[in-house]
Amino acid sequence: MKSTARIVTAMTCMLIYAGVLGACGKNESPAAPPAQVPDVTIMTFNVQNLFDNIDDADKDDKAYLPIEAKLDDAHIAQCNEIPVDSWRKECLELDWSDGAIDYKLEVLGETIRQVSNGRGPDIIAFQEVENAAILDRLRMEQLPDSEYLPAILIEGQDLRGIDVAFLSRLPLAVPAILHPLRFPEHPEREKDTRGVLEARFELPDGAMLTGLSVHFPAPFHPTEMRVAAYQHLNTLRAALPDDHFVFAAGDFNTTSSENAAENMLERFVNPHWWPAHQLGCDACKGTHYYSRDDAWSFLDMILWSPRNDGASSWTVDPASVRIANQYPAQVTETGTPARFRLAESTGVSDHWPMVMSISK
Repeated sequence: MKSTARIVTAMTCMLIYAGVLGACGKNESPAAPPAQVPDVTIMTFNVQNLFDNIDDADKDDKAYLPIEAKLDDAHIAQCNEIPVDSWRKECLELDWSDGAIDYKLEVLGETIRQVSNGRGPDIIAFQEVENAAILDRLRMEQLPDSEYLPAILIEGQDLRGIDVAFLSRLPLAVPAILHPLRFPEHPEREKDTRGVLEARFELPDGAMLTGLSVHFPAPFHPTEMRVAAYQHLNTLRAALPDDHFVFAAGDFNTTSSENAAENMLERFVNPHWWPAHQLGCDACKGTHYYSRDDAWSFLDMILWSPRNDGASSWTVDPASVRIANQYPAQVTETGTPARFRLAESTGVSDHWPMVMSISK
């Protein structure tokens, strides 16, 4: 019996070295393996005029009203002053009814749900959102199972009232900040621009991730205005704490032709950031298509910046970088982004969203 006991004890101690038992001769449960930190998925999405249908006296939102609100002489007179034919027609004839908003929210929700098995990305940087209330309708009505926290949006200076914003499952570490974009040489154009929205999120392991949602001046503005916007963004990045991971996401409005002529990314992006579409997405043509020039552009980008203190843990997964355009309503018959057209009940947005994941 003693010999048998010695054998049992010896076998027990061998199991300790194998990590099966907790202490020699004590039958304890094995230690649980360390929990794996989940990846974090980020999307940027220009949603093409996500408006409510309430007239806001401080915004030029008169195109996005129900048709019954467009029949008075004052409204018609204001619309007739618009020089662009398509914009004037929209102002006069677009019926932005409750049903129209419901349809717009539905197709946006379908687009977002194509990511992460129907749950949507962990963080979405939005452009062209009128206010937090309409973004919260998207969150609550179309994405109720995605567990997004309330919309992050600070009203900016854009005359039409299209703002940058975030939806996120990750909690904010501190209140968000909007950094206005200034053009001392073109003060008259500041009403047609958006600031940079800064939001600091807490990653699953407790590290800090700062997101910067951007919507740079449109291509019809001078190149120098987009140069100023890049410089503004890079100044904001440089001022962040060294232990923050940082991404900038949004509509940078830098066309492929402007980039070729002015070397914009090489001058203002690559020295400071890792553009996601250069890390992965080799087969991607771009996120926006100009039929007039038959040209694709990465107007929409996600830029990644690691910590400045040299510590490395969270990095971009190159295989995760992609254009989210698998929802059929997003794509025209010729394979380009399908602009939202209410009259025909077609399309989603004239921009395709971009997605990337970071992992530890």
